[in-house]
Amino acid sequence: MNIDIPPALAAAYSKHSGATGRAWIAALPRLAADFLDRWDLRLDGPPAHGMASLVLPVRRADDTPAALKLQAVSEDNAATSVGLRVWNGNGVVRLLDHDPDTGTMLLERLDAARPLSSLPDDNAALQILAELLARLVAVPAPEGIRHLADIAAAMLDQVPRAVPALRNPAEQQLVRTCASAVAELITEPGDRLLHWDLHYDNILAGHREPWLAIDPEPLAGDPGFDLLPALDNRWDEVVAGGDVRRAVLRRFDLLTEVLHLDRQHATGWTLGRVLQNALWDIEDGETALAPPQVAIATALLGR
Repeated sequence: MNIDIPPALAAAYSKHSGATGRAWIAALPRLAADFLDRWDLRLDGPPAHGMASLVLPVRRADDTPAALKLQAVSEDNAATSVGLRVWNGNGVVRLLDHDPDTGTMLLERLDAARPLSSLPDDNAALQILAELLARLVAVPAPEGIRHLADIAAAMLDQVPRAVPALRNPAEQQLVRTCASAVAELITEPGDRLLHWDLHYDNILAGHREPWLAIDPEPLAGDPGFDLLPALDNRWDEVVAGGDVRRAVLRRFDLLTEVLHLDRQHATGWTLGRVLQNALWDIEDGETALAPPQVAIATALLGR
């Protein structure tokens, strides 16, 4: 059986995981073949991939379509199967089978050629995303998954060491301001089941529902921490519109209205998400904040 590994996927694993990542990629064709055999699947089209997973369209023994997703187990995806089981297909792709040792999942087949980003009307797309997110975060988080309280505390510990890496004093101050917002909310971290990465390309057209979320990284916490990926979708279009602040606030207001969130809390946790992205970028060697993150934080702080 010939399963070609996309070069971009191999490069991503090599960059982020070094020798361990290269070894995982080298073993991936055999891993795929093993699960095709174990779950009695047959290939049904060309593979797809992101930066962390290979997805093979397959058919089960009864000829129903499905998707075989293979990815190295990591802290980010360790609870994915737990979240998918708790949501049980409500607004999200359905989990059909799972191997905890390898992180391999058999999923309901969605239309990978039709992400929500293909919808030309941004208002309609954002409304769909918001309604899906409202369904996801309505569910209480189960025991045993990572909690926003712990992540927030770790971020606050990192700030004093990370801030000096930024060249611009104004950006240094913005990071401190975001940290202050998190410090004010850390005793109210929430208990909902968060997706943690819901943007337009993580929503695909489905069959049993028009649109379904994919690729969650489940986290227990406040839904306000789940808004940022929706705020910087189609950022080039936001900038081209000529009024970035207005566009950001329009999106934020729609999300908080549909999710029935307290806007002060949602603002604070969105600033926390800006802080998280800033810390990740600094850890990767960046000395400046990403412009969309600065614009979003500035818009929320200035309203």
